[in-house]
Amino acid sequence: MTNPCRTGSDSETFTRLYFYGHILMGMEPEEFWLTPIGLFLDLWACFKQWHGLEKAAREQTIDDVVPV
Repeated sequence: MTNPCRTGSDSETFTRLYFYGHILMGMEPEEFWLTPIGLFLDLWACFKQWHGLEKAAREQTIDDVVPV
C-alpha cells in the first residue's frame, strides 16, 4: 500500500535535502550527512524565517519565557 500524501522517492527527498543543506545553507557535505535530521529540519526552518520565506509559528519575547 502506498502513501497518497507522499510525492517522489526517497532518493529524490534526500537529494532535495542535500541541496537545501549544501547549496542554500552552505554546509559542507560531511557536515550535512552527520547532522541529525531533527537538527537539520530546525536549521532549515530558521533559514526560511531569516530569509523571509516563512513566518514563525509562534513569536515569543523573553518576558513570555522568563517569569518576572
